[in-house]
Amino acid sequence: MVNYKDLGLVNTRDMFAKAIKGGYAIPAFNFNNMEQLQAIVKAAVETKSPVILQVSKGARNYANQTLLRYMAEGAVEYAKELGCEKPEIVLHLDHGDSFELCKSCVDMGFSSVMIDGSHLPYEENVALTKKVVEYAHQFDVTVEGELGVLAGVEDEVSAEHHTYTNPEEVIDFATRTGCDSLAISIGTSHGAYKFKPEQCHVDPATGRLVPPPLAFDVLDAVMEKLPGFPIVLHGSSSVPQEYVDMINQYGGKLEAAIGIPEDELRKAAKSAVCKINIDSDSRLAMTAAVRKVFAEKPAEFDPRKYLGPARDEMEKLYKHKILNVLGSDNKLSC
Repeated sequence: MVNYKDLGLVNTRDMFAKAIKGGYAIPAFNFNNMEQLQAIVKAAVETKSPVILQVSKGARNYANQTLLRYMAEGAVEYAKELGCEKPEIVLHLDHGDSFELCKSCVDMGFSSVMIDGSHLPYEENVALTKKVVEYAHQFDVTVEGELGVLAGVEDEVSAEHHTYTNPEEVIDFATRTGCDSLAISIGTSHGAYKFKPEQCHVDPATGRLVPPPLAFDVLDAVMEKLPGFPIVLHGSSSVPQEYVDMINQYGGKLEAAIGIPEDELRKAAKSAVCKINIDSDSRLAMTAAVRKVFAEKPAEFDPRKYLGPARDEMEKLYKHKILNVLGSDNKLSC
C-alpha cells in the first residue's frame, strides 16, 4: 500500500472548494509519457496553478503502474526544484471502469480516482460508485462519479451518441454514493472528432465549422439541484485549428476535427464546473511539433531533437489553457 501523501500529492477536496468559490476551474491534463509530464509541471509552476495529472486505464498500462508512482513523486519534486515550495498536484485515474482498477490505483498512490459507471443502468452505477467511494475514503482519496454519457472516442472510452445528464437524478446519486465530484454530460465529447459536420454550421467570416452550443440549461439545472457541488466536464479539448493545419501541412490527414469553443469553456469555468479535462489538444500539439521536425529535418533520428520541441509546444498549450481559459493561475503562493 502506497499512501499518496507520502509522495507529496494532494486530493481534490480543498482544491475544488477553492475553485468553486473563486470562479475558476482546475486543469486536468492527461499524460502518457515523460515529455507530457514535464510540460504540465513546468506550465503549472510558471503560472502558479494547481494541477491534476490524469492517467487513463490505457495510459496506466502503457506507462506501467510502478513507474507512474515514481513519476508522480518526481513531478512534485520537479515542481519544488522549479521554485514552487508547496505545489498542489493530484494524481487522478480518468475513466476507471471497475472497482478492481480503482482499488489498485488507490493502493498504488493515486490521490483521486474516477469510477465511470455511466454506461450501466442507474442503480448499478449507484452501487458501483458507492463501493469505490467506501474503499477510497478509508485512505482520504477523493472519488469522481459520472451521470450521462459522452459521445466520441478517446483512449479506451467510446460511445456513438451522448446522453445529457438528467438533473432530476443528481441529488439522489450524490447523496447515495457519497462521491466528491460529479462528471456530467452537456454536449462535450471525447477525441478530436467531437461533432459531425452536419451538426455544425459554417462561420461565414472564417469558413470554419462551428459546433452546436453546450447545453448550459442542463448545467444550470444541475447546479440548482446541487448548489456548491463540484462539477466536472470531460471531453473539453478545443482542438486548436492551428495544430490541425500544422499536422495536415506536414503530411497528416485530420479531416473535420472539431472541438469545444474556448469561450464556452471560460463560461463553464466560472460556474460550479471546477475541473475541466483536456487530452486531445496536447496530443495534437505534440504530433504537430514532431511532424514539423520530421518534415524539415528528414535525417533527424535523435528523439530529443523532436520530442524536445514537442514538449515545448505542449507547455505553451498548457499555459494558454491555464491563463486564458480556466483562470487557475496565481492560486498558489509559489
